[in-house]
Amino acid sequence: MSEKSIFEMIINRDIPANILYEDDDVIAFLDAFPVAKGHTLVVPKVKVENIYELSPESGAKVMEAISKVARALRITYQPEGLNVLQNNGAFASQSVFHIHFHLIPRYKDEHDGFGFKWDELPALTDDEKAKVAEEIKSNFDA
Repeated sequence: MSEKSIFEMIINRDIPANILYEDDDVIAFLDAFPVAKGHTLVVPKVKVENIYELSPESGAKVMEAISKVARALRITYQPEGLNVLQNNGAFASQSVFHIHFHLIPRYKDEHDGFGFKWDELPALTDDEKAKVAEEIKSNFDA
């Protein structure tokens, strides 16, 4: 039997958490190590490791909860922005292998611990873009 994830322990009330929202399918709670005021995790109750395993039905339920929590964060704290972050796999910085979404409110006049940057690849030609698009499209029914 596999070990329970920390999120399963929160869902089962084995450990405490500051739960903000819960329904039959999804739970949302404050991150234990927030990078900004209101940093919240939204987690499906069904344990799947990553986005690749998330069913469309469960994904829709999670997105509905994300929208509800995001609106509550906006009303409560009036952040200038909100990052929604979800990592898949250790290489992408996933540390709890039960899919979850970070909602990170962003405040212009307050320091927060969140930041990211990416460097753009060299521009692709139209032909290269078309080839990439076709390669991806060919796997939608795989």
